[in-house]
Amino acid sequence: MNTTLTAVSGIEVGHYTDVANGTGCTVILAREGASGGVDVRGGSPGTRETDMLQPMHRVDRVHGVVLSGGSAYGLDAASGVMRYLEEQGIGVRVGAALVPIVASAILFDLNMITNKVRPGPEEGYAAALSASASAVPEGTTGAGTGATVGKLLGPERAVKGGIGSAALTLPDGTTVAALIAVNAVGDVVDHRSGRALAAPRRTSGTGFVPSVRALLAGESAAEAELPPMMGNTTIGVVATDATLTKEEANWVARMSHDGLALTIRPCHTPRDGDTMFVMASNRRQPPGDLTSIGAAAVEVTAQAVLRAVTTATGLGGIPSVSELESEG
Repeated sequence: MNTTLTAVSGIEVGHYTDVANGTGCTVILAREGASGGVDVRGGSPGTRETDMLQPMHRVDRVHGVVLSGGSAYGLDAASGVMRYLEEQGIGVRVGAALVPIVASAILFDLNMITNKVRPGPEEGYAAALSASASAVPEGTTGAGTGATVGKLLGPERAVKGGIGSAALTLPDGTTVAALIAVNAVGDVVDHRSGRALAAPRRTSGTGFVPSVRALLAGESAAEAELPPMMGNTTIGVVATDATLTKEEANWVARMSHDGLALTIRPCHTPRDGDTMFVMASNRRQPPGDLTSIGAAAVEVTAQAVLRAVTTATGLGGIPSVSELESEG
């Protein structure tokens, strides 16, 4: 059974992965258009077309969302997705012109292996070309290729992040799913058990040093310059087949951040640019209960964060959770 973002009818996902250079991008398509929403938090965001998704702005449909590595350079990947959609005849008709609506957010993976290679228009186009309704590959792939977590005490103690997905179906048949690229400065904690899955590794022996505990004890220079190898930011998409207005989609985007806060500690820091999009394919009628959809968005977001680190594989000298567990 498909328990990833593409469990939502009308949604397709494609990855571009560059393992050799530690970067990549992920494209989420709604060929028929989707009601779109967004909520940007944290002090260091990098985004494109997010203002357009806010209430009171005229366009109320989005055709694609791009999650990309490469820091601000990675925003260029959206241009390739626009080109692909235009070729497919998908977009907003403005006279003789066709304008696909493609929003984007980036995470910082420069210096994971190199800062000279990052996703651009061709990589975005390739990701869009590969998009399908098949179950979404997770881990060290797409926008999660160069992702890392647990970096508060320095890059040499970090753990590999990645991209993860989860889905659930409400009693009325509404499907809600999330796809999250996890590149947080903070730790990843299982919200169901309270157990730390990924945090700064101890300098001797096995186990982790909880970042919040280190902060409160004054053991981390949190306001110092970023370590030269690492950057941050968690970005993702919640999708549903429910019928939502643009305002309702924005409400769900706001609620979905609670899923990040449940599993990432600390979350929404000045050194993260956490951004959550919502895409509602409007396949189900009548509209579902917004509170239930929002609660489901929180849970699938939290589960997707856990999947991102548990499915990741090590890269660039940064070990994954599964590698650390096998060592322990």
